[in-house]
Amino acid sequence: MLKNIFLSILLLLGAVSLNAQESKSNNIKNMENNTLRLIYPQWQGGIISSLLPELNPDDASKGYYLGAQLLNFLAPANTQKTIQVPVSLDINDRATEKGINSYRAILKQTKDALKILNENNPERVVILGGECSVSVVPFTYLASKYPNDAAVIWIDAHPDINLPGDVYEGYHAMALTACMGMGDEDLINTLPAKIDASKVLIVGVREWDKGMKERQKELGIKGLASSEVSENSSAVMEWLKNAGTSKVVIHFDLDVLDPSDLIAAVGVVPGGMKIDEVVRMINDISVEYDIVGLTIAEPMPRTAIKIRNMLKELPLLK
Repeated sequence: MLKNIFLSILLLLGAVSLNAQESKSNNIKNMENNTLRLIYPQWQGGIISSLLPELNPDDASKGYYLGAQLLNFLAPANTQKTIQVPVSLDINDRATEKGINSYRAILKQTKDALKILNENNPERVVILGGECSVSVVPFTYLASKYPNDAAVIWIDAHPDINLPGDVYEGYHAMALTACMGMGDEDLINTLPAKIDASKVLIVGVREWDKGMKERQKELGIKGLASSEVSENSSAVMEWLKNAGTSKVVIHFDLDVLDPSDLIAAVGVVPGGMKIDEVVRMINDISVEYDIVGLTIAEPMPRTAIKIRNMLKELPLLK
């Protein structure tokens, strides 16, 4: 009798364990199925060729396009649906209008990206860019999907709070303000939502254009220096607790990384974050919050560009 009861308990526990494993596996599959991987190789927002003298201007300008492809190639394979936003490679279509360089290309690509998101209706989006403005459409899409329940963690060496009319006309420097509903009227009206400053945290900034420190203060955007998150993520977690949201979207600009650890972007100013610090912080957030958006932005593959150009010159490969 006792033996039969014991065997029944073992069988029950085994069934519970198997169901738990199946449930966990199904949850992972469901998360992947509801997550869209968006390859967004927009390069037009950056005016950077003068910062990369080792590359010819065309290669430097369009480096982010190749960078997005490489990020997708290097990213772990999974069952996520993957779609690439169509992006023009016309180097001559760079006219400045309304204070934004390459305005027409950016406006068209903004509409194309939003159409992809609306047609697929994902619950989560991974964005592989491309310069920083690739976060604008997905983050505002997610802010619309989760109204007042999505906080933004903007991990970047720059605050990206420029506006049309500022001296620098690159849209990638206006990415965060665009997410907040500030900027060119036609572009902003295209976006499905705007994010309040109280739901935005900038982490790791160490370079400001003239007047941007003051603008950040005026806008009421909280900032944390690299030193404030180098040992642990407590300052970020405390801010998220006060923000009162359950969802988080994260923008990870590779130029936030310290050049002594990795040079993966254009900027090489010292004093940035280490790779393991950024990874730890993002993973700490994921333990307590639902990360519904993750952007990896501004990869500048200098070496890959040089190798590509070398291969173009070799016999049998031309």
